[in-house]
Amino acid sequence: MSSISFFVAVGFGLIIPALPIFASSFGVSKTAIGLIISSFAIVRFSSGLVAGKFVDKFGERSVLGFGLFMVSFFTLLTALAQNYEQLLIFRSLGGLGSSMFSVSAGSLLMRSVGDDFRGRAQSLFNGGFLLGGITGPAFGGVLSAISLRAPFFVYSTTLAIAGAIALFFLSEKRLGKKVDAPTSKLGQTTLGQAMRLKPYQIALALAFINNWILFGLRSSILPLFVTEELKSTAAIAGLGLTVGALVQGVFMLKAGKYSDKKGRKAALLFGSAFVLFGILMLAITTNTALYFISMALFGLGGAYVGTAPGSVVGDIIRGRGGQVIAAWQMAGDAGMIFGPVIVGLLTDLYSYQTAFLVSAGIWVLAILLAAILPETRLSHLENDLIPDKNKQEL
Repeated sequence: MSSISFFVAVGFGLIIPALPIFASSFGVSKTAIGLIISSFAIVRFSSGLVAGKFVDKFGERSVLGFGLFMVSFFTLLTALAQNYEQLLIFRSLGGLGSSMFSVSAGSLLMRSVGDDFRGRAQSLFNGGFLLGGITGPAFGGVLSAISLRAPFFVYSTTLAIAGAIALFFLSEKRLGKKVDAPTSKLGQTTLGQAMRLKPYQIALALAFINNWILFGLRSSILPLFVTEELKSTAAIAGLGLTVGALVQGVFMLKAGKYSDKKGRKAALLFGSAFVLFGILMLAITTNTALYFISMALFGLGGAYVGTAPGSVVGDIIRGRGGQVIAAWQMAGDAGMIFGPVIVGLLTDLYSYQTAFLVSAGIWVLAILLAAILPETRLSHLENDLIPDKNKQEL
């Protein structure tokens, strides 16, 4: 699973600095550029529960592999786009495969790891993304300097490699049990059961805000901020993202252990403070040195914030919960839908600094939600979180 996440992330890291600049090459507004980022999430969002049903019916491995090959195909078409409309369509269609990949991967990871090690398992899985994220953006900037289409061709290839790993290496022999066992043999947590739990409700809200800031802000206007406001290059924009990923990678395993030992709430509060500092620093950034520092703060905070919410969801799931995971990821997709468009619109109407300050205000809400989150790791779920009338169901 960590190998799969690496090949997905290294390719995705290649296109992060390239996608906004590639879209701008068709002569569109920053709001339209934000729509390119959001459109992918729109399709992910609209297909999330369908992907969850696929996981519950067909099992994780099949859905995982097929989804990756689907994203690979549409990424190849994205590289061949001849106008903005084609770019928008092909990038959007890749969201369906991405939804299948993310829901099935989340289900398999959460189902196969015990509560005491869930944070560290999330860290190891995310570590694959980070290792790819460290490598991808730096090379993405270099490839973009050669051709804005080159990163997408490479990304299509790395996705195909990840799909092959899913289909051929996630076998029964290596897992020790059948991945595609029917839900009736594994048990299942329904979406209705999860929605009655306050931690899950807060996890949905945090997923929305986290993806708005940690994905939407950084992948939409940030590369343009570096090239237009700081008068630097796409390579520098990619290098800054690499710095953030590197710092996040250094602290990722520590963050997972901290979440397992101290609790999900403590990890969220600790990491959120650093992310807030990073956003505020962007609002006063006037040179690349401050940009690199802000990305480092994003990375440090992201190590803790990125691990804890998934662990909260994993703590409340018993058996297979494809739709529970799908709804949580759909909340994150909603953040990716609205975040890039809103910050792009704020930048068009006002300034980059206004977009950063509004994002900081949204992030303060995430800190408040983390402060009222009931602890799921250090409490006994059956006694502290589930109402008496629901205990027998779960």
